[in-house]
Amino acid sequence: MNGIPVDQLQNKTNTGLQIKAFKADDESQHEQNHGVHRDDHYIFFFVRKGSGTIKVDFQDIVVTAGHIYYVLPSQIHSQVKGDGAEGWFLAVDTSLIATDLRAVFENRLNLQLPCKLSKYELTQYENLLCILQNEFTQRQGDVYYLSIIHALAQSFLGMAASKYNSLDTTENKHTRSAEVARKFKNLLSNNIKVIKSPSEYASILNISTGHLNEAIKGVTGSTVSYWIQQEMISEAKRLLYHSDVDVKEIAPELGFSDYSYFIRSFRKISGLSPSKFRLLNRL
Repeated sequence: MNGIPVDQLQNKTNTGLQIKAFKADDESQHEQNHGVHRDDHYIFFFVRKGSGTIKVDFQDIVVTAGHIYYVLPSQIHSQVKGDGAEGWFLAVDTSLIATDLRAVFENRLNLQLPCKLSKYELTQYENLLCILQNEFTQRQGDVYYLSIIHALAQSFLGMAASKYNSLDTTENKHTRSAEVARKFKNLLSNNIKVIKSPSEYASILNISTGHLNEAIKGVTGSTVSYWIQQEMISEAKRLLYHSDVDVKEIAPELGFSDYSYFIRSFRKISGLSPSKFRLLNRL
């Protein structure tokens, strides 16, 4: 089965992180281009100049100067392309990110958006990442090398999580519904191939189906069933577009024992059959 490629950080470094200054249209960038892929780690971008576009799960995300952005391990993405974008790229192993920080980055139902930094924050991020890059490249071999670069990376992660957590959205408010939504998102991402029933998610969360629906709709504006369908269809589209997996193999991979039911569900949600979607999007 020729599936979606996964870029593994351990194949590049044994430090658990990697940092590089980037220019979106640099020739060296193109030479290292892996095409669309998933990572087994987090990717963070800080754009200090210009603008760039990165395609994440079929959406074009525009990141302009003064913004930070991140890509989760489960998300399929391309490299940054654009109009003179310059900044830093930071890859971080999930084991280096504390649970409370991961909750900020991961537990969102909607696709994360670029986050605009204040003038003060711009200076702090630029100084920190410059120091981290210098220490990462110049202090290799030092007995405290890992301690130093990991401490600097932790500072960046804390700053980024704090910034995203401060966004004034209903989803980030510290309410019971927001907490239910965060837990549901985590369950959904990890169990979409085996659990597709709102009542099963509600049971795992130890609340009623009505309570779960009320919480999710209050936070996101859409029902639990809608988000289950969206997660399922998104994973199916990833496999159809970014791999050569046969359509008949995708159904069981997503937990559908009935191939015909998978076809009907995909067509109902997307408006196209899986084969038609692949054909149109690979032109």
